[in-house]
Amino acid sequence: MKHLVLGLIAAISLAACVPSHKNARTAPAPAPENPQAIAAQIPQTPQQEAILEQRLIQSALDQQGKLNYKIQPGDLIEITVYKEADMARTARISGNGTITFPLAGVVKLSELSVPEAESLLAEKLSEFLVKPQVTVLIKEYGNKQIYVLGEVKKPGSITIPAERRLTVLEAITLAGGFTDLAAQDRTKILRGSGTGSQTIQVEITRITKQGDKTADIYLEPNDTVYVPQSFF
Repeated sequence: MKHLVLGLIAAISLAACVPSHKNARTAPAPAPENPQAIAAQIPQTPQQEAILEQRLIQSALDQQGKLNYKIQPGDLIEITVYKEADMARTARISGNGTITFPLAGVVKLSELSVPEAESLLAEKLSEFLVKPQVTVLIKEYGNKQIYVLGEVKKPGSITIPAERRLTVLEAITLAGGFTDLAAQDRTKILRGSGTGSQTIQVEITRITKQGDKTADIYLEPNDTVYVPQSFF
């Protein structure tokens, strides 16, 4: 009996040492870079500085991607259906986030991106049309947002006032102003996305020290103002 008990204990001990494939876990994927981690790297040459700045800009664009514009109540949208000219409509999103569209009826589009709205309308119309191709264009923003990121004291989104336009310097002021580490004259406006995206350089000292108001560019809805860190 004693030998049997010892044998069972040994078997249990060996089993505990054998790795279980069922419970085995793969190593977690490395976390994506964030602006703070990138900025912590100190470049030694102008070339390294340029590379780091590009990585910081891409990080800001990635963050903007997470904040991609969603259709909001008050937005004015234009809807067209390929080869169905009589169905074209311009409609304003109602307070409860809906529009009324031929054949589709009442459809809620608020909180959807433009591609998501196009897909939803195409799905609704597919009950009546063969493979409908729907295009949605935002003609006017009801809730006009821009984003200020990087070396400002209060990064985040800002609503463009309904009664007037907002300049880049005004947006930075609303975001609390520059931090002590800001490279003010390398401020950039990131506009658009994909192949239609552009980066606009803004020299802040031209505005603040030289009084050049033409350098204080007006912002458009969904623009991102990015203020990089001064590496040196």
